[in-house]
Amino acid sequence: MRVKPRGPKQPRGSNKAVTTPKMAKTELSAEEIVKLLEGRETVDSYDLSQEFNKDHQQIIGAIKSLSSLGDVIVTEQRQFEQWVLTDEGSEVVRGGSHEARVYHAVDPQHGSLQADIMKSVPNAKIGFSKAMSGGWLSIDKKAEGGPRLHRKVKTIEDTVQALLMKIGKEEVASDQLKEFKKRKLINNDVIKCLIVRKGRDFTTQIAKQDVNLTPEMIQSGSWKDKSFKEYNFDALGVPPSTGHLHPLLKVRTEIRKIFLEMGFTEMPTNNFIESSFWNFDALFQPQQHPARDAHDTFFIKDPPSSRDFPTDYLERVKKTHESGGYGSIGYQYDWKLEEAQKNILRTHTTAVSARMLYKIGQQEKFTPVKYFSIDRVFRNETLDATHLAEFHQIEGVVADYNLTLGDLIGVLNAFFRKMGITQLRFKPAYNPYTEPSMEVFSYHEGLKKWVEVGNSGVFRPEMLLPMGLPEDVTVIAWGLSLERPTMIKYGISNIRELVGHKVNLEMVHNNPLCRLDA
Repeated sequence: MRVKPRGPKQPRGSNKAVTTPKMAKTELSAEEIVKLLEGRETVDSYDLSQEFNKDHQQIIGAIKSLSSLGDVIVTEQRQFEQWVLTDEGSEVVRGGSHEARVYHAVDPQHGSLQADIMKSVPNAKIGFSKAMSGGWLSIDKKAEGGPRLHRKVKTIEDTVQALLMKIGKEEVASDQLKEFKKRKLINNDVIKCLIVRKGRDFTTQIAKQDVNLTPEMIQSGSWKDKSFKEYNFDALGVPPSTGHLHPLLKVRTEIRKIFLEMGFTEMPTNNFIESSFWNFDALFQPQQHPARDAHDTFFIKDPPSSRDFPTDYLERVKKTHESGGYGSIGYQYDWKLEEAQKNILRTHTTAVSARMLYKIGQQEKFTPVKYFSIDRVFRNETLDATHLAEFHQIEGVVADYNLTLGDLIGVLNAFFRKMGITQLRFKPAYNPYTEPSMEVFSYHEGLKKWVEVGNSGVFRPEMLLPMGLPEDVTVIAWGLSLERPTMIKYGISNIRELVGHKVNLEMVHNNPLCRLDA
């Protein structure tokens, strides 16, 4: 424990007036500090706070204001460790230890039900345990109504409260300190204080230095009798507060750069609201598919539907769904226009890819293309550590002559390698609009398991040929969320800590720039 210094000598302070403003009664003024220093060799800011029962930080502020006056005082910073009460420890000092509270709550004649004590006394669980181990209470487990507590001794001495009252004032045995720390009643804090000595220009006449030379001072000549604060040319000033990029935006920027390096063109993705036709029907997804149910998709009430569709293309899509074509028998059901007209929050950016591929199909001569998009999509998902109802989808599309599944795997390996993800697994999957289809998995070091990071496949002829694309043109595509690669990159195990009200702003501030290891 730190030993307190002897009391101060009586200062010989000056009777002259000072120009500093009057301080509040609860504070120790700069004038009072120099008067105390006049009668001593040094003063300690922390000792002053204890001696006069003042706020330590206020005294530090007053000392620093004196330091700005030149060589009036000289300061030296020191630090030491000291035991201080926690909030729980302060509560024990005020109202008694947990075990004492439990003891006093027990009826001295008839005892009390354990359940009642547990409900009525704060921190009763630890209090009961300590009271039992101290031999203060006994328990009758066979009593009517449940276990009943009885006082085992007539009186108790609350040594915990008594010892905590000594913290910071008197010496307390080390084993007791360890026990109190284990019970989180005290903490070992580092106290930073200032040791103050007289400077070369020490005086008890404290005059506030002027900062600005005003026209009025020059006109009246009063500047000659004033003391001006020296200008600090080395001061850096207060750094301007700035915003910080969210980890999602950092990773998005890097992935966008990867696509551009690979020769892809970005697709326009400004339609969050999409018709079911472009989101589902154009992708050869049947109208009775579970993904088109309200449990999986958010439907729009106003406006509820769209009506502006390419007529010829609409008829070809309808025919393909009902009776097939292009080597397919279709889904053999009555396709309904009103179902296709329903407006939704798009469930994937593949709806954007469908619009772009249809646009290419209307060209007189087909030209191979590579497209990508990164934007928001919406699904009526159950929230958990890896799923949100609103997230970002990254999509890549390559349209060229005679592409194969091998081309898709090669492009995926190159793409993910540029992202720094080399541990990949491919699993056969089913998609209504791709055949063959593959799910892409990557090993997540944080979760210690394989996590799905994307889906991929070769677009079906039933989707491409109604758009007007040539028969020998193949389109490979893949999609992944932006959130999962970000979680892998930054070691985040719960997606709800990345997006939403649980986001730690310090995490956004402190995380480094994203550099995907190519």
